Amino acid sequence: MPNYDVSYGYTRELRGVSFDQAVERATTALKTEGFGVLTTIDVKETLKKKIGADFRRYVILGACNPELAHRALSSDLGLGLLLPCNVTVFEGDDGQTVVQMIKPASMFEVVHKPGIEALAAEVDTKLKRVLEHL
Repeated sequence: MPNYDVSYGYTRELRGVSFDQAVERATTALKTEGFGVLTTIDVKETLKKKIGADFRRYVILGACNPELAHRALSSDLGLGLLLPCNVTVFEGDDGQTVVQMIKPASMFEVVHKPGIEALAAEVDTKLKRVLEHL
């Protein structure tokens, strides 16, 4: 059985949940924590169209919590380079669906600004709850 865990993100495998259901669940769970999905990138479709490559079903959801984004950007305009929080949904090798979310602490570890750790921790708490609701 493949292991999709990564040190810079949270991973949850959803057995018995279709790809489309997982995308819907992730979007709904994000909404319950105040995140909206600003962008949806269909990686499979994009790779096929741009370079003719076949790839598994894989989407990247660009999730943003407006209140937290406003606080981050008000603190440092450069933080926009690290936004939005990416969530991926993809078909695993064994037929399961996998959802991954960036760990905010990993994303913001390059920022050395007072208070950013607390903001990253707040985002982290919300994203962990999103995973619990899948």
